[in-house]
Amino acid sequence: QVQLVESGGGLVQVGGSLRLSCAASGLTFSSYTMGWFRQAPGKERDFVAQISWSGGSTYYADSVKGRFTISRDNAKNTVYLQMNSLKPEDTADYYCAARHTARAVYDYWGQGTQVTVSS
Repeated sequence: QVQLVESGGGLVQVGGSLRLSCAASGLTFSSYTMGWFRQAPGKERDFVAQISWSGGSTYYADSVKGRFTISRDNAKNTVYLQMNSLKPEDTADYYCAARHTARAVYDYWGQGTQVTVSS
């Protein structure tokens, strides 16, 4: 059974930083592209960032480029999202997701972790 478990969310002030983690189990982690998505209250879920199976390729939404960094540790089956210079508009539930390298859609999703940026 595949499980993705996010952690690291919380309340932070504008300009602060948080590091989210997502621990994966039940899959061959190095065969999956990993992504982070977020959903603000009353809005649709949006893409934030993704990282290739090797970590050699990353891609970011324009809204977070230069502030967020996605990384992974295949030995620990964990993907991270370092979030710096946080803004109130970054407030959302953050979800990690896994997409097999042979597929075009994300197959597995975590339960989410809440991030609140206060001004």
